[in-house]
Amino acid sequence: MHTKLNRRVVIKTPNISVQRDPDYPKYVERFKKEAQMLAMCCTDSHPHIVQVFDFFIEENGRYCLEMQYIAGESLWEYVQRQGKLPETEAIKYIHQMGLALVEVHKKGVFHLDVTPPNIMLNFNSGIPNSGKAVLIDFGIAGDISPPSTLSRSFGNKVFAPYELTRKGIRHPTVDIYCLAGSLYYAITGQRPTNSFDRKYDREELVPPKQLVFSLSDAVNEAILQGMALEAKDRPQTMEEWLNLLPTSEANLTELILASDVGVDYQNLENLLKAGQWKAADQETTRVMLKVAKREQQGSLDYESIKNLPCTDLRTIDQLWVKYSNGHFGFSVQKDIWLECGGKLDYETECLLGDRVGWRKNYRWLSLKNYDFYLSTSEGHLPSLRYYYKMENGRFGWLWRRWLFGFLSYIQTCKL
Repeated sequence: MHTKLNRRVVIKTPNISVQRDPDYPKYVERFKKEAQMLAMCCTDSHPHIVQVFDFFIEENGRYCLEMQYIAGESLWEYVQRQGKLPETEAIKYIHQMGLALVEVHKKGVFHLDVTPPNIMLNFNSGIPNSGKAVLIDFGIAGDISPPSTLSRSFGNKVFAPYELTRKGIRHPTVDIYCLAGSLYYAITGQRPTNSFDRKYDREELVPPKQLVFSLSDAVNEAILQGMALEAKDRPQTMEEWLNLLPTSEANLTELILASDVGVDYQNLENLLKAGQWKAADQETTRVMLKVAKREQQGSLDYESIKNLPCTDLRTIDQLWVKYSNGHFGFSVQKDIWLECGGKLDYETECLLGDRVGWRKNYRWLSLKNYDFYLSTSEGHLPSLRYYYKMENGRFGWLWRRWLFGFLSYIQTCKL
């Protein structure tokens, strides 16, 4: 209790084993740096990052870090008491942690222990579904321990990728793995297979959908991608991984407008949010050409498709899917193509054109006759023909090759 301010706080200090170590002064310096790092992360008072209030030394020489007290219980304790969580509730907490980590990563900091014991849940007893997740313990205790006493919490061993505990590699993909593992635990109520056992004993990670049959395919895939054994196979940024998670009414969080090439998608989101489908379609063309660096050419070609960043395609797709309630988007068009057979032939092209409304009465529509209303055919927008430079109004084989190449690439990006 802070006697002057009359509020509860948390005091963190180096543990006893560190204080008795001959190299204690070295750990004190690291403790100071960790305190400064955490204070830097809290500069903007992020609602999902524990706040730092003070750093001081007691008369006996003990260093103390004064931090925000989070009333509630950890995600680990909550699941132990409640059992596995509903999908929407689990995603809500994990998405909040992801938003916090996006800001932390921007400052060049990695948490390295985003595990259920370090995710505190604060509830307002008078408001249903009011739980708020707060990220605590930025690895301070573990990072300042000498090698002889380093024993990170059970959470790190169970939820961390092998490259962290074996090689100490620091990278955003470490936090992605840990957070995906925490979502696995929240949804299934079970710990995931240890990454060491997966790497060296060839044990398999049980897909969460095998444990929770009602789990959506999107969340199952997001967890598996986030927990890919090798870092190169995971999404490379927290924004990219968060955008794999579905949004819902129970999870009212903003879509992160991630781009690997620095493209701003705010205007596209504003147009889609306002239901200005034609203007949004034209804006999609503009940003697609910018992403591909084909603004001067005014179109994409077959080769440029293969160089489109999956992160940007996913952002564009999720914006369309979100604001059309799943009616429009690249992923919607890809699914319809697969339903039509997923083949690269004229029959499939016609079936797809008929289904999405690009073809009527056996004739392909010109762009001026496209319908820019939410009531039109599912998958009608975005209008992919904007991206292909037509010659004399003819499409033919080159158009089909372009179209199927684009849809195949979308499938490769796992949209």
